[in-house]
Amino acid sequence: MEMDFKCKAFDQLSSKELFAIYQERVAVFVVEQECAYQEVDPDDLKAYHLFSRDNQGEIVAYARLIPTDDETARLGRVLVNKKYRQQGHATELVTEAIKQTKFLFPKSATLAIQAQYYLRAFYASFGAQIVSEPYLEDNIKHVDMTLKLK
Repeated sequence: MEMDFKCKAFDQLSSKELFAIYQERVAVFVVEQECAYQEVDPDDLKAYHLFSRDNQGEIVAYARLIPTDDETARLGRVLVNKKYRQQGHATELVTEAIKQTKFLFPKSATLAIQAQYYLRAFYASFGAQIVSEPYLEDNIKHVDMTLKLK
């Protein structure tokens, strides 16, 4: 399947795009990972939303790109729809996320990633480095990682 990415600020999203994004984020982060927390947060308002949809309008892959006040941007809510996993879409998504981050936030020298621990080698394959000890967030083991953009 050819990935056709769109990258939009919150105010540029159509109501159907926003619904599809929130539906898939809840399916992955709240239901699948069994984390009862407020999935929608204020970062959504300032983030750029990178996504690809299938012919039925369902989200195939999604990530949130968040500017900060310093020279670091943040990558978060990275997901691939369960139906589309193990097809290389995560690699395509993160590659596009890095490209879009460089374009959208040209002053950012670093991309911060709060990675689930089991994905540390995946993010390292893009050049990201672990910068924290493992810790639990919502009962899921994580590490903080950074990727140099410049």
